Amino acid sequence: MTNNNKNNNNDDLQLVPETLLKKRHDLDDLKRKRAAQVRKTNKVYSKSGKFYVRKPETYLARAKSRRNHTIRYKRVMRKGMQKRASDSKQYDTIMTNEEEDEEEVQVDKNNGIKYQRNSVGSKMVFVVRIRNDVGISDKVKTILRNKLGLKADYQGIFLRYTPRNRKLLHCVEPWIIYGQLSKGMVSDLINRRGYGRINGGERVPLTDNTIIEKALGDDSGIICVEDLVHEIHSSGKEFRAASSFLWPFRLTAPKTLFETQKLNDKEGRIYGDRGEEIDKLVKQML
Repeated sequence: MTNNNKNNNNDDLQLVPETLLKKRHDLDDLKRKRAAQVRKTNKVYSKSGKFYVRKPETYLARAKSRRNHTIRYKRVMRKGMQKRASDSKQYDTIMTNEEEDEEEVQVDKNNGIKYQRNSVGSKMVFVVRIRNDVGISDKVKTILRNKLGLKADYQGIFLRYTPRNRKLLHCVEPWIIYGQLSKGMVSDLINRRGYGRINGGERVPLTDNTIIEKALGDDSGIICVEDLVHEIHSSGKEFRAASSFLWPFRLTAPKTLFETQKLNDKEGRIYGDRGEEIDKLVKQML
């Protein structure tokens, strides 16, 4: 009986040609060699499955950037901004017609629109992150993520402009842009990009005033979008509750990817305190 069972098992086995076995062995060997070659090179795979080679100079540049920003952070924490930031209000003038000749601009210089260039004296500022984590130091990353709640680029929050928060913004200034928004822009921002935080962190769009009333009505007395806008802009007693209720605003880049990579803007990146000029930049990001 045992011999018959062995014969039946041998009949059930499928015989594989020797050429096919050699071909499989060669393919496995080729895959193993390719995998070893990929591990030797600095190839980084993207989400789409494609890979690109990252040069050693890239890592050196990022390490140098982290070192420089760490030195800058320590200097600002120890000495402040010194002459790089004024403690008094600074004003500038925008001409109504930018196509005028230089002589006409000098004559009509007093007829332009006057605005404040910095946020000195304001109670509240709107902070937008404009750079990612590439070349960032650990201490700056901690402030952006944990203290300000800006985990990704082009996210924005409302923040009280106290001396402590001002020094905090100076420490991370190359990564952010901030200024004082007008009441109309605050209303437009909340109505178009506003999301609330309910049930311990659930992100819900502010499509109805009942959402605001259930979250803030009993404790803060804020029952509608108009109350929320007023509390944020005036930096009232319930500003902390209102700003904590709002989810960080997700904005869009003011320039397209083509303009950023190909055109190579000669003016450089705009960052730091922009004062009342932040209205124009936020309008482009909506």
